[in-house]
Amino acid sequence: MVMLQFSAVATCTVLLSLAASSLAGGADMLQDVCVADLASPIKLNGFPCKAAITADDFFFAGLKNAGNTNNPAGSNVTAANVQSFPGVNTLGVSMARIDYARGGQNPPHTHPRATEIIFVTQGILEVGFITTANKLFTKTVTVGDVFVFPRGLVHFQQNRGRGPASIIAGFNSQLQGTQVIATTLFAAAPPVPSDVLAKAFRIDNSQVDAIKAKFM
Repeated sequence: MVMLQFSAVATCTVLLSLAASSLAGGADMLQDVCVADLASPIKLNGFPCKAAITADDFFFAGLKNAGNTNNPAGSNVTAANVQSFPGVNTLGVSMARIDYARGGQNPPHTHPRATEIIFVTQGILEVGFITTANKLFTKTVTVGDVFVFPRGLVHFQQNRGRGPASIIAGFNSQLQGTQVIATTLFAAAPPVPSDVLAKAFRIDNSQVDAIKAKFM
């Protein structure tokens, strides 16, 4: 009897472990589509499915037109991820259009949840990423070229041409997440203590405060 009870407990433990492993690894979808219900109050890892859907949920026209690059960075990102394109919910893909003014830059940033691949549609760009060993890989790319940025690594794009530039980017996530390094450090709310940044960058507190002021 004791052996039977032990065997039952062991079997349940194994089954629970397998179930947990399956959930952690992301089980296969159990429905054809799951259009994001962005208005739902339910909070989970992703977005719940909307009940009533139409073909329009799987359509996005936002990448047709160039974005406004009249800003300090001289660039504009138009995202086609789950927040603006609910049809990609649970599908593990999204896109973006990035436009650059002359000399414009997509500042050093990371995507913690996705690898990014870009296709140049206009202009000349210097692009690059930095590994965790602080090795820089950089390349000048032109119309028709493709470049890939590994998931989570700091990367950038800089317009090196004499006119505007643009790219189309693809991500293997419905919501890639973006952390712009300078903004993350110098415009956090509440702010990162100036002495922390001063020590990290080996500069004075006053210099940190001057940089923070530029992000207000």
